[in-house]
Amino acid sequence: MGTKTGMDRLSTARIAILRIDTASRCFVLLAALLATNTFAQDPNTDRNPGTLNVQPHIVYQTNPGTSVAVFKVFGEKLSTPLDRQALLKMVNIKDQTVLWATTEGDSQGAFTNIPFGNYDVEISAVGYLSKHQEVHNSNAPLQQFEIVLHRDPAAINLDVDDRALSSKARKEMKHGVAALKSHHFKDAETHLTQAHNAAPSSAELNFLLGYLYFQQNDHDKASAYLGTANKLRPHDGATLTLLGRTWLEKKDYPAAQWVLKEAVDTDAESWLPHNLLADAYLHQKKYSEAREEAQAAIDKGKADANPARLILGQALINLGLDDQGIKVLEAFLQQSPSHPTAGQVRTLIAEVREHAVSDRSSENGPQTGMRLAGVDPLLALAQPGLAVKSWQPAGIDQVKVAMAAGVVCPGDKVTDEAGKHVSELAEDLSRFSAIEDLFHQNLDPYGNPIRTETRKYNYVASISEPEPGFLAVDESRADKIDLQGYPDKIASTGFATLALVFHPHMRANFDMTCEGLGDWHGQASWIVYFKQRDDKPNRMHGYKMGTTIYAIKLKGRAWITADKFQIVRIESEMVRPMPEIKLLSEHQVVEYGPIRFEKKNTSLWLPKSAEIYFDFRQHRYYRRHSFDHYMLFSVDTEEKRKEPVDKPAAQPSTTGK
Repeated sequence: MGTKTGMDRLSTARIAILRIDTASRCFVLLAALLATNTFAQDPNTDRNPGTLNVQPHIVYQTNPGTSVAVFKVFGEKLSTPLDRQALLKMVNIKDQTVLWATTEGDSQGAFTNIPFGNYDVEISAVGYLSKHQEVHNSNAPLQQFEIVLHRDPAAINLDVDDRALSSKARKEMKHGVAALKSHHFKDAETHLTQAHNAAPSSAELNFLLGYLYFQQNDHDKASAYLGTANKLRPHDGATLTLLGRTWLEKKDYPAAQWVLKEAVDTDAESWLPHNLLADAYLHQKKYSEAREEAQAAIDKGKADANPARLILGQALINLGLDDQGIKVLEAFLQQSPSHPTAGQVRTLIAEVREHAVSDRSSENGPQTGMRLAGVDPLLALAQPGLAVKSWQPAGIDQVKVAMAAGVVCPGDKVTDEAGKHVSELAEDLSRFSAIEDLFHQNLDPYGNPIRTETRKYNYVASISEPEPGFLAVDESRADKIDLQGYPDKIASTGFATLALVFHPHMRANFDMTCEGLGDWHGQASWIVYFKQRDDKPNRMHGYKMGTTIYAIKLKGRAWITADKFQIVRIESEMVRPMPEIKLLSEHQVVEYGPIRFEKKNTSLWLPKSAEIYFDFRQHRYYRRHSFDHYMLFSVDTEEKRKEPVDKPAAQPSTTGK
């Protein structure tokens, strides 16, 4: 950084104004633009360090004997600032100490108070390849860098989350699913096409359209939509399996083999991908591979995998093992004597035996190989069913979250810093009240609302520690209503405090793994997976029925900002269903954010919304709790809110299609 290049001499003239603050004994660096010259440069290449026009209004402070390093991050080319937050990691080469920073809204980030020395800076963002920049910090008070990141060809950028569809798109999707279930394909196409037009990057909608066209035997359209769904949501077993089956129907067996091998890797315990992969091998005369996959399908699917015997039998016969092959085909007939292909299978067995006799009488000796027209294994399979739970989000372990490749997460630091903020959250929760809006829906099996109700409550929370290591949360509605005041007589509390799993007194009850660097609404975020430990007490969540409390073990995932280590989103679900209380599933989604209190010139990090999807007592429910009109009490008695006009509870309403 100490030498000037020719480009430096031609580039914009700049000056760093150095001021000494005698009170704080720190330096203030003000980057000001003095004059501008022009020069030609390839926009797709990185410029040399030292040519960045730091915005004039930004002031950086640094201590004596240290400097500032400023990074401006671009996506693909210098004219396009990166459209998401980037993570900056600076490692001191001498002692391996690490500093972290993130870019802000102007796609610019900085390190201050950097001791003189040599550093390696890694710049990472979800969907882009990470980049390293050497920083030789000798005596320059300010160093400036422009960094161009290039897209990761293996990453998928999903702009539209299936759970964040517009209300219109979600409504059209639900109607489309209902029509698909009823085999009303024309209506399904109308609704799903309208939803897809509104959200073309929805993996779920692309899958549904692929499924629709497969059912209509339009395999060209089916493969196109399923291929898109696979790109948007890689490693999804259902998508890969149906896409592979579509390629088999199109008789493109190499393409089917490629997709189905990935399906087997993704969902190795399911018998169907093994069966379809065996079919692809059989048609390519890879008989040993077909035998292996067909046997795997039978081992995993047992009686359900009887169609795989049709492949296994034919593979054995083509390997010259006629007797074994015939026994397998006879086992297929024994289990499915009335199957539509049974006549073809019996004919095939007779022809194999006839050829075996002919081979034994031949002067040339026995010949191996079937040399006969086989039975198409696809004819033995039932039509694929639609297993879409559109009324609730995908399971925690089913979702593959997009993450920046190769970024190592400082797991202990993330959970420790998040724990500090959650401790602050626990204190803040006891300092506020709010107006709580409850939106409640009773759903049909396809996710269509049968009944919708709304409620409005005065919400108050308090947290105490009755014994060391145990936090007691008391969330109450100031009206002191009983169960009759809640929709379907079900009271839901505790969701706003879900982040307490990261509290230092609760964290030991969970196994936690920092999965990597993700993204939440353009903000770089660490992704942490957690699961209740079997050897620790479960004090986090439960259902109270009468006087009995049933503890619920949770697993989930949290999004924690890379710059401030604040939890912005957390999802959880049950580790296992609880049929003893007829609770088959529960999925929670809670979002947090800063709430400003102007009178005290302060902000508190508080829950903003909480959603819950649960299958309870043979009913499917969706609830959304949202909080507004926050008011601090005790310490902030001056904070006033305008109470909303009190309205009677809404009467249940029936919602049609």
